[in-house]
Amino acid sequence: MMHTRSEPAEREPDTTARPPLVRELLLVAGLFLVYKLGRQAANGHVEEAFRNARQIWGFERAAGLPGEGDVQAVLLHSHTLVEAANTYYAAVHFPATVAFLVWLYLRRPGHYVWARRILTAVTGAALALHLLFPLAPPRLLHATGLVDTARVYGPSVYAGTPTTDSMANQFAAMPSLHFGWSLVVAVGLIVATRSRWRLLWLLHPALTLLVVVGTANHYWLDAVVAAALLALAFAALPLPAARVAAVPRWQAAVPAQLRTTPAYAPSGGRR
Repeated sequence: MMHTRSEPAEREPDTTARPPLVRELLLVAGLFLVYKLGRQAANGHVEEAFRNARQIWGFERAAGLPGEGDVQAVLLHSHTLVEAANTYYAAVHFPATVAFLVWLYLRRPGHYVWARRILTAVTGAALALHLLFPLAPPRLLHATGLVDTARVYGPSVYAGTPTTDSMANQFAAMPSLHFGWSLVVAVGLIVATRSRWRLLWLLHPALTLLVVVGTANHYWLDAVVAAALLALAFAALPLPAARVAAVPRWQAAVPAQLRTTPAYAPSGGRR
């Protein structure tokens, strides 16, 4: 008597319906507008921002974290290197995230919806922290002894006087969304692709971390908090499991490599 063994169910490709393009464009644009307006609403807490900055700087030193100045010292060895870091900070953050979302939308719609939700959750949490904990970046805190590399070497995305900068809130250092978003991009591409080299996407957040710290735009703790918020978002919004195709009972006894041939019919006999 011949015994047959049922094979595991086969996974289908990502057939998640792609969300309507116009709706997604309006949704993403609306979320970005809310975030920008929220950042501007959180602006103006100058004394509190500098008081918090001194506390963060003191805590990092007490905790024995490496000095941000060690990274900046490497950049300052070369004008070309420091200008490249400033350009990376100014020009890569937002376009890279947009390109990531566009690629997912076109090629991995299921992953796109998940990534958009993750970015929304992390950005919303960051906005709440900006309101509750205004923080001056290390480039503005004289006690750090760090150079504002963007202002000295260029290019810079911020106004020279933070208190009059109506386009951005320069007292919203914690958490670092430059680092947080880059980590979402890297993790999203790792789980959405199957290349043996996909772990190299982690170079993006690693380089971003060195850039935001070396240019004195963020403290180490800004990146730590961003990573913690992202971990919570991943836990609360797990990637939807791939849909599994059920294998009909009559096919379970047929070798997988023969199921796609016309030699077998549901009755189990040859035609």
